[in-house]
Amino acid sequence: MIPSFRRAATALVVALAVAAPARSSADSAPSPTDTALWDTLWSRLRALPADRRPRVGLVLSGGGARGLAHIGVLKVLEREKVPVDLIVGTSVGALVGALYASGIPAGQIENLSVESGWSQLTDLSAARVVRLLVTERLLSTQKMEAYLTAHIGDKKFADLKTDFACVAADLRTGEQIVLREGSVALAARASATMPGIFEPVPFRHRLLVDGGIVDNVPTDVAKRLGVDLLICVYTPADFSRHTVTNVLGTLTQALYIQGQVISEERLGLADFVVRPEVSEVGAMELWRSRECVEAGQRAAESAWPELRRRLVEKFFDRWLAGPTLPGASK
Repeated sequence: MIPSFRRAATALVVALAVAAPARSSADSAPSPTDTALWDTLWSRLRALPADRRPRVGLVLSGGGARGLAHIGVLKVLEREKVPVDLIVGTSVGALVGALYASGIPAGQIENLSVESGWSQLTDLSAARVVRLLVTERLLSTQKMEAYLTAHIGDKKFADLKTDFACVAADLRTGEQIVLREGSVALAARASATMPGIFEPVPFRHRLLVDGGIVDNVPTDVAKRLGVDLLICVYTPADFSRHTVTNVLGTLTQALYIQGQVISEERLGLADFVVRPEVSEVGAMELWRSRECVEAGQRAAESAWPELRRRLVEKFFDRWLAGPTLPGASK
């Protein structure tokens, strides 16, 4: 006999399907009645144990300072208690993803982003850039690794609270390298090391640089690692609004132009895409962190009604395929 809760939920979903036409994320928000019904289902289904619900993946794109918008999206997902089972990040997405996967709350990561600048993450300075141009000696991201270690400890991937992977590129071969073992801080640093400015990061027999070169939106990696529903946070730039005035800006913009072209085809693998409006923020403008976080939060809150609907539908499909819910009466 069908459990009473399942029977009631089935009736609710059927009523919703009959009463409400399908909507895309671009359409208007659900009516108050719809919202109440979806809230009821969501509050029950999100409490399911991991083996009784879909595996939810989250992809965080690269984008330099624009990627700080990921933090605002995480704040909303955390508030709504969305169970994230896997995080895959590239570049800044790897840095934010590493912090969150280690168990640091999104609000605390926001505070760290406000306090951080390039001087905390690299040896970037005017004098160092002059040295780069004159002597061709690249700068270093060792501070980035030390910064991450100071906040998450010397964690290995197996120690993280949430499954995590990040993407780097092999400078010698151009291969996509998916990092899932060893030091988390080293891996995230490698994923965020821009070539042409910073020294490649040695990893075993490879020299690793920013993953945005080969996979700025690693939805393909998340799919290979196995997820039932994939959420992607994408922070592209509008390059027509950026004035490039120096060598550093030219190098970073060239990197992100290449990554953005690859990204568009990767987005089709995601079940849901959140696009914070940060397109006019320059990749190096870390001082605009609060602005980017707020843009991410606005985008996630706007997308939440439709995202919740997608989650409930996917959870419900998985739930119907499984055994009786714990505690449900017959």
